[in-house]
Amino acid sequence: MAKIGLFFGSFNPIHVGHLIIANYMTNYADLDEVWFVVSPHNPFKEKKSLANMYDRLEMVNLAIEGEDRLRASDIEFGLPQPSYTIDTLAHLGERYPQKEFVLIMGEDNLQNLEKWKNADIILRDYKIMVYPRPGYRASHLREHPSVTVTQTPLMELSSTFLRKSIKENKSIRFYTPDKVLEFIEKKGLYRR
Repeated sequence: MAKIGLFFGSFNPIHVGHLIIANYMTNYADLDEVWFVVSPHNPFKEKKSLANMYDRLEMVNLAIEGEDRLRASDIEFGLPQPSYTIDTLAHLGERYPQKEFVLIMGEDNLQNLEKWKNADIILRDYKIMVYPRPGYRASHLREHPSVTVTQTPLMELSSTFLRKSIKENKSIRFYTPDKVLEFIEKKGLYRR
């Protein structure tokens, strides 16, 4: 049974930190593939700072072009919004019964996991691969039998930093793949 890591996020925009995490998960964490699940609207984030979901999906596709173990998923685009992870997992399980889905999340998300809709069911029924985040460590969930804290390289980079840099007319070259950078420039994303 193929093991698929689900990397949920706004990817607003995708950057090398996301790609390094996904690469680590397919090479060192026993996952066959990583799917970038582009969230139309995260219930914990404000909607107005989000680029159009199709633009964000396209940027993910551009970033992972040619990588056969990485995939962009628009599964949440057709689900009720805001999207809740438990609903997406149920939907994916029905659609792909022959695949095992594993959650990939940062330690910051692990700290808030108990606030999520049906967190107890997520912890009971799914494995969770956690990548460390600077400044986060304390969650008692680290010891949960479903949770594996990986040795993924620490990433200080954030999409917020990229958006702020673009707004301030600073270069984000090397922070995101060139094709993503060209797409952002062509569309004039994150300028205002």
